[in-house]
Amino acid sequence: MKVLILGGTGAMGTPLAEILADKNFDVHVTSRKERLSTRQNLSYILGDAKNNDFLLKILQAHTWDAVIDFMVYGTEEFKSRADMLLSGTKQYIFISSARVYSRSEVMITEQTPRLLDVCEDKEYLQTDEYALTKARQENILRDSGKNNYTIIRPSITYNDRRLQLGVLEKENIFYRVLHGRSIVFSRDIADKVTTMTWGYNVAEGIAAIIGQNEALSQIFHITEKNAYKWSEILDIYLDVLEQKLGKRPRVVMTDKSTSFLCGNKYQIIYCRYFNRKFDNSKISRFINESAFVDAKEGLKNCLARFLDNPEFNGINWTLEAINDRAAGEMAQLSEISGFKNKLRYILLYYHLDFIRKIYRLIKRCVK
Repeated sequence: MKVLILGGTGAMGTPLAEILADKNFDVHVTSRKERLSTRQNLSYILGDAKNNDFLLKILQAHTWDAVIDFMVYGTEEFKSRADMLLSGTKQYIFISSARVYSRSEVMITEQTPRLLDVCEDKEYLQTDEYALTKARQENILRDSGKNNYTIIRPSITYNDRRLQLGVLEKENIFYRVLHGRSIVFSRDIADKVTTMTWGYNVAEGIAAIIGQNEALSQIFHITEKNAYKWSEILDIYLDVLEQKLGKRPRVVMTDKSTSFLCGNKYQIIYCRYFNRKFDNSKISRFINESAFVDAKEGLKNCLARFLDNPEFNGINWTLEAINDRAAGEMAQLSEISGFKNKLRYILLYYHLDFIRKIYRLIKRCVK
């Protein structure tokens, strides 16, 4: 089978390409960075899959048995290319998100109501926030008049390079620890239940439905069966960090997430404040999901490997300043690249007290 993976270089796409290659599929992956493959049946196509001309050229180059789409689109952006994608393959697999589900205190099934359909927050519904965007794009597929699509709703995924804690990424957790500062987490999220799934296991689930007629025009979430409180996830990180570093990191607990101040309001309110447990009986028709790696074990292994060779993406110094202020700590200014980032960090760290001091100093100078 000939398979095209759009944007397949993340926590799910990277292992999916390897799994399909192991199955002797002819696998092609788009990437904006040049990548080399040592495998004859796995190749990378350099280019931006969000460019419609680039995409059309690829779709017309072969007869694709399946296209798996990991790209993140705005609603209108997706609407402009949905027909092109559906027409360019026998099976179009759209990676949605379990964030589309509304609050549920019972096990979530694929029929659990979506936020888009039941939320009464008019301000929120006017946005194109991630959960709403994915649900609207699902609607576009269902209203397309075609049935050669499959919708996948993964929950929070992790691997050696993606390790989350609530709304915090590894840069907000482990960068701080490795630079001698505290982890800043919050009680409002710590007691909520989450389901975290190893990216490789999600990829196995996606691979299992490729070419399956029974999966067409269907929706599946692919998640680990066990769920844990975020406070338990934090303890896993602390245990591994203590083993690796010889000292247990300090944790500062705030009442509310500091990420509220950094534009993550809706992700917190309409996802991290929800308890997430999933009924996986639907996907179990295609794969034995009970064999998925338990998150406690998987996170330990991934974090240990990450700490052997830690690499970080860009640091959000706005959030770092807020967290340092909450912890009573301060980053070395030499860590912060760029004058504007340094200035923003200082202003946010000292907050209004600093601004008042400057104002008083100016007034004294004027006098």
